[in-house]
Order: sequence, then C-alpha cells, then structure tokens
Amino acid sequence: MEKFHIILAEAVAKLTKETQRHFTVMLKHGSMSIEYFSPQKIDTQTPHKQDEIYIIAKGSGTFNGNGERVSFNVGDVLFVPAGMEHRFENFTDDFATWVIFYGKEGGEATK
Repeated sequence: MEKFHIILAEAVAKLTKETQRHFTVMLKHGSMSIEYFSPQKIDTQTPHKQDEIYIIAKGSGTFNGNGERVSFNVGDVLFVPAGMEHRFENFTDDFATWVIFYGKEGGEATK
C-alpha cells in the first residue's frame, strides 16, 4: 500500500538530514508530489511547471505572487498557477510550508 499519512515531525527530520536543499519530497503519486519546504533567510524560487498549493506549517511572513504581496500565517493556503513568479519574503526564522505540486506541466487549461 502507498503511503497516505505524513507527519510534520517526520518531514522536519528528513529535511534536517538533507542539508544541501531547503525542501524534501515526502510523497509522490502520478503527477502529484508533496514536499516540505523551509528556505533559510532568502527564498530563491523560480516559476514552476506545475500548479502548486502551499499550506503554511510554521511561521509567518509575506508572499509575493506576480508583484502582489499578502501576509501569511500558520494554516493559510496559497495557490500558485504554473509559470507564475512567486516567492516568500520577510519570513520568520522558523518558516516552513507544505507544497503540493499537481497536474499537467503548464497548468490545467481554463475555459
């Protein structure tokens, strides 16, 4: 049976062991992957090829999506369509978020 339950402490421990990156992949199924992301000081992300959802696990700060800035806190959810410029700014030292990538590269078609 595939894994279907992820524990925050497990993600933190796995990321701590992977010192070269600021994220770790916790689960993959088809086109979907769930990662745990914890940038240090500066978020250097570039646009992604898939749509993504962030669920803030720890900390707070500002999210910049295509130049529009919004404050975020634990429990908030952010949606980023494929290809959109985005990054986290002015975040607390403990900041971490779940990232869910899904769908076709280039995002889902809209009607």
